Amino acid sequence: MTGTATVVGAGIGGLATAIGLRRAGWTVTVLERRTELERYGAAFGIHPTAQAALDRLGVGDALRDHAVPYRDAHIRTPDGRPMARLPLERIESKAGRPELLISRPYLLDALLAGLDAFGDVPIKLGERVTDVDALAAGQDLVIGADGIRSAVRTARFGDRSGPRRVGTVAWIGIADFESPVHGETWGSGRFFGLTPVEPGRTNWYATVPEATTAEELRASFAGWHDPIPRILDATDPATWIRYEMRHLYPALPSFVSAGARPASRVPTGARSAPVALVGDAAHAMTPNLGQGACTAILDADALTRALAAAPPGPAGIAGALRAYDAERRRSAQRTAFGSRTLHRFMSTERTRLRDAAVRLLPG
Repeated sequence: MTGTATVVGAGIGGLATAIGLRRAGWTVTVLERRTELERYGAAFGIHPTAQAALDRLGVGDALRDHAVPYRDAHIRTPDGRPMARLPLERIESKAGRPELLISRPYLLDALLAGLDAFGDVPIKLGERVTDVDALAAGQDLVIGADGIRSAVRTARFGDRSGPRRVGTVAWIGIADFESPVHGETWGSGRFFGLTPVEPGRTNWYATVPEATTAEELRASFAGWHDPIPRILDATDPATWIRYEMRHLYPALPSFVSAGARPASRVPTGARSAPVALVGDAAHAMTPNLGQGACTAILDADALTRALAAAPPGPAGIAGALRAYDAERRRSAQRTAFGSRTLHRFMSTERTRLRDAAVRLLPG
C-alpha cells in the first residue's frame, strides 16, 4: 500500500525508515529539530542482520564502501591479560559475513545519499514538533524517530516511560593511529574499548563514574595496558564527546498507537494518523552490546516491509503496525535488557567474581 507519512527525527532510524517508505511508494517528509545533522565520529557496529536490512533498503553497498570488518578482539584485564575472546568469529561463521564497523558520518552519508536518490523527500531542519496530534491530522502515518526524549512517544504514550540514568558517563573519541589490539578492558567500576574504524585510525570509548571530568579521565586509565594511555594522549580533549549513559524505562507496552490520546484536541473533521516508534524513541539502551544502530535499522526495515505488504486503507495500516510491533518489540526490548544487564556486570567493583565468570566463556 502507499500513503503519506511524516518521519520525526533524521537520525539513523528516521532516515532508514524514510528510505523504506519511499521505496514502497509513500510520500514522505522528514522533520528534524536540529538545524544541522549531527556528524560526530563515533563508530557503529553493524551486525550481519542489520547489514542485510540495509541491503534491502538499497544502501548496503554504500555501507561497505567505508566500513571495516571487526575481528580478533578480546576482553582484557587492566594489565593487558586476555580473559576471553569476543564472539566475532562465531558471528561471522554463522552469518557468512563479518561484523562491520563504520563511523557515524559515513553511515549518515550512505542513508542521506539513498534518500537523495529519490529527489522528492524533503528533510526540514530546525523543525521542533510540539503538537503531535495536529501534525498527525490528515496524515496516514507518523513515525517517531526522535530519540530517547521523544516528543512523539510522550504525546501518545505519556511520560511514564522516559530516560533513566545508570550512574556512569561515557567518553568517546577517535585517535589518528591504529591500535595493535582491539576489544574491551574491564577494571573496577570502569572499562575502556578500542575498535578499528578506518585505516590509520582507532575508535575508543571509556565508561567511568558520572563525576569523572575530562581532566580526570587520563589519570583514571594511566596505569592500564598499552595503548590505552597513548590513545588518550593522542587525542585532543576538545574533540572528546561526553554523554550520560541512559536507557528507556520502563519498557513500553507497544511501539505503535492507533490514534490521538483522549485528551488531545484534533481539528474538527480531521483524522489523526496512527504513530509508530523506531530506534531510541522506542527502546533506547545502553551501548554495551553495540546494538543501538542495528536495532534502529531493523525497526525501519520491519516497519516498512509490513507497510509495503499491507492492503490499502486504514485497516491495512493498522494491520501492518500490529505486525511490526509483533516482530520488533520483544526482540528489541530483550536486547535493551541484555545490554543494561551487561553494563552492570562490566562496571561492577566486584571484579574477582566477574573476571572468573568471564574466563569461563568459550574462546
